[in-house]
Amino acid sequence: MKDQSSFPHTVVGFLSRHVPPPALTGFLILLMAMFAVSYEVGSAVGPVAPGMHSTPVGDGGGGRSEPHGHDMGDMCSGDGR
Repeated sequence: MKDQSSFPHTVVGFLSRHVPPPALTGFLILLMAMFAVSYEVGSAVGPVAPGMHSTPVGDGGGGRSEPHGHDMGDMCSGDGR
């Protein structure tokens, strides 16, 4: 039969090797709390720029036209004229 007095020492030894340090645990809890608070504040405030829409990624024109449909053909070629 095993000695019962060695049981708590093996549990403490196991936990001290496999549990992260208290500072790391506290940092992770603080990080999760800050994320949760910022998420709730962002949800309460709503969108920052309600009129802003995403621009199309590709229009099939090889990227030569501006996303708003304006042609840039009237721009000078950069020779100083």
